[in-house]
Order: sequence, then structure tokens, then C-alpha cells
Amino acid sequence: MHNKVAVIGSGFVGSTVAQRIVEKELADVVLVDIVEGVPQGKGLDMLQSGPVEGFSSYIKGTNDFSEIAGSSIVVVTAGLARKPGMTREDLVQTNAKIISGVAENIKQYAPEAMIIMVTNPLDVMTYTAFKISGFAANKVFGMAGVLDTARYRTFLALELGVCVNDIQAMVLGGHGDEMVPLVDYTTVSGIPVRNLLDEAKIQEIVLRTRKGGGEIVGLLKTGSAYYAPSAAAVQMVEAVLKDQKRLLPVAALLTGQYGIHDAYVGVPAVIGANGVERIIELPLNSDDKNQLVASSEIIKENIKLIFG
Repeated sequence: MHNKVAVIGSGFVGSTVAQRIVEKELADVVLVDIVEGVPQGKGLDMLQSGPVEGFSSYIKGTNDFSEIAGSSIVVVTAGLARKPGMTREDLVQTNAKIISGVAENIKQYAPEAMIIMVTNPLDVMTYTAFKISGFAANKVFGMAGVLDTARYRTFLALELGVCVNDIQAMVLGGHGDEMVPLVDYTTVSGIPVRNLLDEAKIQEIVLRTRKGGGEIVGLLKTGSAYYAPSAAAVQMVEAVLKDQKRLLPVAALLTGQYGIHDAYVGVPAVIGANGVERIIELPLNSDDKNQLVASSEIIKENIKLIFG
């Protein structure tokens, strides 16, 4: 029997998540969107690529939330991107309404599923899904750190002229300018990165990582990243479905870890069949610790915009 994964939102990120899942044959997919015809058309198009790509996983597009029933994971990408003239508060409140409705539907039709949040502002939307669904905290988590770490590793590999697979790194905190790349824990095949690059160059790469999403938006002019975000989300899906026990940076609910309470913040966690199975509390230098706490305070301010 195939696993089943629901993907909510058939925009660039959602449709690419669905494509990667079926091409890797991780699960059958139901792609859900409110726009009539779009998920159906994209789903059918992907299905017809199966004979060429050699996968037999099934995908179906629909506007009917009831078809997510039986899903073991629901990946949520639905929501609006920030538009010119739109404040951060506008984006938070608009997407919170969308995510609240999505969470209600997941609660009704797929009460045993795990929720992997991709919609921005990521940390706040993950908290919203957690509160509205009423699911256990280990079953609701967000994709941000995997993406931010991938960008950080990519920039380091480009600078050093080495294979990206040899770079071990982790980015914590919120998904935005307040993210915290952990330079102390960054190595290249076990060699501390500070042995290979001077501090000025490292900080240049840290800043580029923080602005990574904006850099792509600036280049595209009328869109945002979706190849790397979808790859990051699917890595988390695979970790759950295969019970891989991957140690990944994810947005998880903190209940005192790192001195932070009642907020979803990017931290290292073991991801397996039970979702967030264990949060790892790393010893941090004072600068990284202060940045992580400051990042959580920004997240909490945004949460107050929704829940008071």
C-alpha cells in the first residue's frame, strides 16, 4: 500500500513539492487548491510524465478538501506572497486566515496526519496551524532551516570551490533577516570553516544567506524561489515516511529549550516517523544565543497579531 501525502496549494512551490514526491516514489499525492481546474490540470500533467520519468506513484488534483483523507502528511504551501505596499502585519493576518481555514480542514479530514508548514511567515503560520488544528506539537512543524542551511552551504561551496556535500552546517532561528547561521558548527569534511576563510568573508556569506530569498525575488522580479524550498520540504517528508531519524533544522515548538517558551523557532531536531522526535539543545556562544532569543521575540510579536 502506497503512502499518501496531501499538498495544499498548487502554486510553484506546491506543484514542485508534488512533482518531487511522485518522481521519488515516496507517496501518492493529492494536490489541493481553491482555484478550479488548476490542481486538476497540473496533477494530470504530472501523472502523464510518469511513463517517461519511470515512476508509478499516483497524483490527483482537486478542489475538495475531503480528498486529503488518509494522508499521513499534509504539506501546506497555500497563502499569499507579500506584495508591494503590503506591510508585514498585513501579510501575517491575511495568511493566518488562510492557514486557519486549511488547519480546520486538516483537522476534519486528516486528523491522523502530520503538518509540514511552508507558507510564510513560516514560524507564525506553523504556530497558527498548531493552535487551530489542536494537534500534538510533534506532529506540526515547519520548513525553513533546511532551506536556509542549503543556501548557506551553497554559498560556502561556491566560495571555497569544494563539493557542497562536504559542508556540514546549520541555520537556526526565524526564516528571514533574523536567522542565525551557526558559524561555530560549520565545517568542511570536519575542518572548521574558520580555518579556511577569514571572518570578513564568513560574515559576508552569513549576510547573503539571510538575504537569500530576497536575492532571488530581486532577480526574478515577479516571483520567488520554489526549486530549493520544494526540495527542502520533500527532504522532511522523506525523513518522516522512511523514519530516517534525520537531524535537521526545523521550526519546532519550544517549551523552554534555549530559554524560549511557546513559539515555533528553527532549531535542530530529530525527524522520523513520529515527526519531531527530539529537539537538540546545542551549547551556543553568547552572540548566537542572543540572536536566537531576539529572533524568537520577533516571532512572538507576530503571533500576538493573530492571537493577542
